[in-house]
Amino acid sequence: MEKSLKSPEYARLIALLVALRQTARVSQQVLADKLDRHQSFIAKYEGGERRIDVVEFVAIARALNADPLKLFREFLAGKPVKSAKKRTGSKTGRS
Repeated sequence: MEKSLKSPEYARLIALLVALRQTARVSQQVLADKLDRHQSFIAKYEGGERRIDVVEFVAIARALNADPLKLFREFLAGKPVKSAKKRTGSKTGRS
């Protein structure tokens, strides 16, 4: 079994969370503040340098006003991730 940090399934899970954050127009810093974490926590899991566990997944989803169960069902269904388009002139900081 491939290490989950490098697996295509894990990459799809992270892409789902990144797309959710970007669609919500929330910067990494704002999300980190909501989670009471450093911005580097967000950057590391989004960049594939750090794994997240199920408790963190739930906290991230809730911080982005998403239903964690619905989001996880979407992941399990294998639906392709719709990535948010890059925007310019962001008021919320980096994407």
